[in-house]
Amino acid sequence: MARPGSVIGWKLDREQRGELLDRFPPRYPQTVADHVTLEAEAESKSLPDPVDAVMVGIADDRGGVEAMVVAIDGTTKRPDGSTYHITWSLAPGRRARESNNVIREMGWDSFDVPIALMLTPDRF
Repeated sequence: MARPGSVIGWKLDREQRGELLDRFPPRYPQTVADHVTLEAEAESKSLPDPVDAVMVGIADDRGGVEAMVVAIDGTTKRPDGSTYHITWSLAPGRRARESNNVIREMGWDSFDVPIALMLTPDRF
């Protein structure tokens, strides 16, 4: 498990986060909707560059994990082979890292129109 401060990626703008949560109310009680991960266990790595990002779809296992799929600079595929996403909400007992499995195993539904995101490089 990654230690705090060892994950790099991009934080979602706080104002836009609120707007998106109004537009896409979380299905499960624990709202996350915080960031897009580039790499875990990256304590010695530099922050990533700024990116063009759009939210392109949603994944939901109907059992407690909801995630928004994100395209970074035109691709949804992370360098590690998983999918860029924002864990949106979780049911009790579920964990954000499960979003990767849900997207891989169940796929995701595309939005008709991608939504531009305001992301800032960060470490968390």
